[in-house]
Amino acid sequence: MEQAAQKPTGPLAGIRVIDVTTVVLGPFAAQVLGDMGAEVIKVETREGDATRSIGPSRTPGMGSYFATLNRNKRSLVLDLKKPAAREALLRLVETADVFVHNMRIGAAQRLGLDYAALATRNPRLIYASASGFRKGSSMQEFPAYDDLIQGVSGIASLNAGPDGAPRYFPTVVVDKLTGTVLASMIGMALFHRERTGEGQELNVPMLETILSFALVEHLWSGTLDEPEKGMGYPRMLTPHRRPYKTRDGYISVIAVSTAQWSKLFEAMGVGHLIEDPRFCSVSARAKHVDALYATLTEGMQGRTTDEWLAVLRPADIPCGKANTLEDLFDEPYLRETGFFARAEHPVEGRVVVPAIPAWFSKSPPSVTRLWPTLGEHTREVLREAGYGEAEIDEIIA
Repeated sequence: MEQAAQKPTGPLAGIRVIDVTTVVLGPFAAQVLGDMGAEVIKVETREGDATRSIGPSRTPGMGSYFATLNRNKRSLVLDLKKPAAREALLRLVETADVFVHNMRIGAAQRLGLDYAALATRNPRLIYASASGFRKGSSMQEFPAYDDLIQGVSGIASLNAGPDGAPRYFPTVVVDKLTGTVLASMIGMALFHRERTGEGQELNVPMLETILSFALVEHLWSGTLDEPEKGMGYPRMLTPHRRPYKTRDGYISVIAVSTAQWSKLFEAMGVGHLIEDPRFCSVSARAKHVDALYATLTEGMQGRTTDEWLAVLRPADIPCGKANTLEDLFDEPYLRETGFFARAEHPVEGRVVVPAIPAWFSKSPPSVTRLWPTLGEHTREVLREAGYGEAEIDEIIA
């Protein structure tokens, strides 16, 4: 069953994207482009993207993991190892603005889908790839997934457990961050083309992307080329930096300025602590962050979460209930903003679609298609490329 789509309204409306990506990183990037109005054609193998089989669904091949990565796309099934299918893809490339993949660089070359080959067919093409390690490096062809890069980058060590052993963050943070950067860089390349008419190739490596992200605060003494004096921002690393237990749950609360800390200490009944030499200034608090945050660990236990919110919000102290994932559906703010929208999917029935976070006053992004079934649009897309029914039958077979 094919979906009837609304007309895209976002800032990339009219841009065509050929999405030859799988799993998380690439699909996340392509979905961002689709949310912004681009027409995204997702090219899949006969088996489909691996995430189709992950998570609950009402229909085989429509797993929840796939659903959250592949809205605003059409699905085209091609076996790119077959000459006719590869030629069909190249014909689509001629009509495209962007070609994006997260294959290994060598695999793209072996399939004849490298930049040189595609730019011959379409010189204005933006050819974007993401890889574990930088293109042209000695590790270009090394396989990479989120867990691996979390370990190599050092961010797993930032999340160490009580025993000091590194732990992966419980989210695919590297894939999603790199996907966000990849989508952003594609937008930059399209802007360059708008000015100059030039297509180009770009590559976003996972390792350098997460390092540029994490080292903003954690380079620390390394900034002065003195890593031996310590790296890592102490405030981020204290075990007391966490949601604090209240009488009936947990609360997230943070003070930064001396005025905020003064109000927070007063609310906890320890107003005199703002005169303590350890806590009286920004620099002093930075040096004694463990002791500072320990006051919250102890002080927040005296009231319920709602009681604390009633005291701290009027004092302009940043605070909020520490929700579980299940709590999010009942979070008043998310209900107010309509973050969890309900929709009817052609094969999945009633579904929830998280909102697009960005807001534009002139070119609002929108969800115009829900996630497609495998190969749902194969015939439609190939007809648009000029193929007759007999030729389409041959490509599919």
